[in-house]
Amino acid sequence: MSESSDVTVERRGSEDRGAYVVDLPGVERQAELTWVARGSVRHANHTFVPPEMRGKGIAGKLVDALIADAREQDFKIAPDCSYVEAAFRRNPEWSDLQA
Repeated sequence: MSESSDVTVERRGSEDRGAYVVDLPGVERQAELTWVARGSVRHANHTFVPPEMRGKGIAGKLVDALIADAREQDFKIAPDCSYVEAAFRRNPEWSDLQA
């Protein structure tokens, strides 16, 4: 797989904490972006992509899912994770979603 176009991001969790995850056949660990809610802010606190999945745009897909949900569900994002923080810097059009 050279790109992430056929990757499915699954949303897991509850109202106060959750994760966006990607499973790929033959890869033992999942890629994940985890968050914790504090009021109307979701604190994106960790992003991990297994070595076998890196370089395929999967971490970006995880952040894209978080951004899409923020727009749809009307919450703000605190980019506590360095990857999510860097994604916000690369995408200034998301500034309205940053807590």
